[in-house]
Amino acid sequence: MKTLNILKYLFALIGAGLLVGAFMSYNSTASFIERSTEAWGTVVDLERSRSSDSTTYYPVVVFEDVMGQQIEFRSRSGSNPPAFSRGETVSVFYESSEPESARINSFFSLWGLSVILGGLGLVFGAIGGGMVLFGLLKGRSKAYLKDHGTEVLATFSSVERNTALTVNGRNPFRIICQWQHPQTGELHVFRSENLWFDPSQHIHQETVPVLVDEANLKRYWVDTSFLPKMAS
Repeated sequence: MKTLNILKYLFALIGAGLLVGAFMSYNSTASFIERSTEAWGTVVDLERSRSSDSTTYYPVVVFEDVMGQQIEFRSRSGSNPPAFSRGETVSVFYESSEPESARINSFFSLWGLSVILGGLGLVFGAIGGGMVLFGLLKGRSKAYLKDHGTEVLATFSSVERNTALTVNGRNPFRIICQWQHPQTGELHVFRSENLWFDPSQHIHQETVPVLVDEANLKRYWVDTSFLPKMAS
């Protein structure tokens, strides 16, 4: 449970950090374009960079600045297959004070880092933020039921493993109990919150208290306070 709590906040923090990085990268690129001069250059080479399992091609471009000087630079972004070909004419942005730091005027060359950071930030933020939000809403629902819910005694049915959740190779347990509505005769199945130990040998009673919202019986909380507490 501690691992799960750490993970949800860690994912949320990583997501927030990546989104901040994406915003800073976007602002930096936008500011660079405002300060820059546009010129036309030619791709003279495709520099290969090999890793253990892939090869990336980085275009090398030559262009002429306003002073008539030939400037050569290697693009910061590469791809496989190559996004450009040798001899291809490309638009570039450069600052007169540092022309060697020019960039090719293409979407990925300019905005690729912002897009990647932003995409990863959204994924991590959605996972971590969703887990945090789910916990907050669940806590509010539990508090509401404790104050306003109606207690019913559901018949203990069984203990199941929640295979939909795995943490450190372990699945939590849930208590399953049933209750038949005295007016409608409908049978309701309730599942407890996740328990990180097998509660089977600690359940000696035939019924389990459940707090329900009479207006919405899908909103409930199985009271497991009769179980022993896990040692920290």
